[in-house]
Amino acid sequence: MVAVTAIGVRDAVPAADWPSAVRAAAGPLVELGAASAEYPEACVAMVERHGPYIVLTPGLALVHARPEDGGLSVGVAVSRLAEPVVFGHPDNDPVDLLLAFSSPDADSHVAALSTVAKALSAGLADRLRAARDDDELATLVKEALTDV
Repeated sequence: MVAVTAIGVRDAVPAADWPSAVRAAAGPLVELGAASAEYPEACVAMVERHGPYIVLTPGLALVHARPEDGGLSVGVAVSRLAEPVVFGHPDNDPVDLLLAFSSPDADSHVAALSTVAKALSAGLADRLRAARDDDELATLVKEALTDV
């Protein structure tokens, strides 16, 4: 378990393609001070280097970069896209929901990844898709990350 210090949400996010979706998903982490201004571009670079490995399940991407790429604290942000985008994943495209996280070091990176994975396996993605607005999105994320 890791203490999440910043939680952000965005709903009905416009994105023309996967890079703009990744930048939009990581943006709240910068706004909340959990990541540096360079962090969103580092997240895009991870996908450019390694392919769409961040698309974990149908319609869901877990946006992140290495701690040394601008993670300042443990933060999580959820973004629901106005329209799904294609990442190039053979099974899980298109993506409509993005969870972004940042962490300041390797230990908290692994712990944050584990915490988010547990929340997702407990049905978080479906609950986020069903949320009515930003307030409900934020409540669901806070509850999910404290209950794992």
